[in-house]
Amino acid sequence: MPVDPPSMTITNVGHTFDHPEAVAVGPDGLVHAGGEAGQLYRFDLSGGPCTLVALVPGGFLLGMAHDVAGNTYACDERLACVHRISPVGEVTCYSAGLPDQPMRLPNYPVFDDAGNLYVSDSGGFGAQDGRIWRIGPDGIATIWDRSATGFPNGMCLSADGRWLFVVESSPPCITRVAINRDGSAGQHEVLMTLPRTVPDGVALDEEGNLYISHYNPNLIQRLSPDGTLITLIDDWQQLQLVAPTNIAFGGPDRRTLVIASLCGWSIHTAQMPVPGLRLRYPSLTRA
Repeated sequence: MPVDPPSMTITNVGHTFDHPEAVAVGPDGLVHAGGEAGQLYRFDLSGGPCTLVALVPGGFLLGMAHDVAGNTYACDERLACVHRISPVGEVTCYSAGLPDQPMRLPNYPVFDDAGNLYVSDSGGFGAQDGRIWRIGPDGIATIWDRSATGFPNGMCLSADGRWLFVVESSPPCITRVAINRDGSAGQHEVLMTLPRTVPDGVALDEEGNLYISHYNPNLIQRLSPDGTLITLIDDWQQLQLVAPTNIAFGGPDRRTLVIASLCGWSIHTAQMPVPGLRLRYPSLTRA
């Protein structure tokens, strides 16, 4: 069995957030986070103030992604849609699914190079009724995958764009869904089961290591391509991390892992030895 390294040092970014489920890094390197009253926050890892970009009445912002223009695409648990929020805070509905099949719990979005937005729709916890949407650059939404049903949560795209990695929180496991050449969903594979945990977020580094944040217990783990799983951060006393959710790589060298701590009202960082995989920031012309 592999021996876990000493738990890495984590640092509070110094701002208070209203239950931040979401954390994402935009094309300008600024970090965005969400709040349970519909807040969209923005701040710089190098210091300075935290700005309230937008407030979505009645919303609760979950996972986020960005296009090259810096628009934020934010999943909203309560309003059951994906918002498009401009850098100056203008909010529009990007997609709510289909008229006869609306989104139920949009949780996390991921862009590919062509501007397709994959959105996990978690469904009910333990109900095995989750799905993944695909929203084209033209705004047309389709249910792309029905095999990742176990409360699909955080996601990320492989470096070659051929696989979508998915956290399935219940039952707890990490899976991946193949993206076929025609864009359809292909094979669904279980990479690792994670008993007695509730995994939430996931991110890749340049060497193909998969970083996993656990809402419960308070762990950050790393799954290597050969299947080795090690624990990087274990805050079992809840001194800093309290229910870590989304994670993202930031900083000028993309070696800073940014961690949202939902129940700790905080965001922390930890320095990683390998840079995070560069994200896709597509150019979208749809108004």
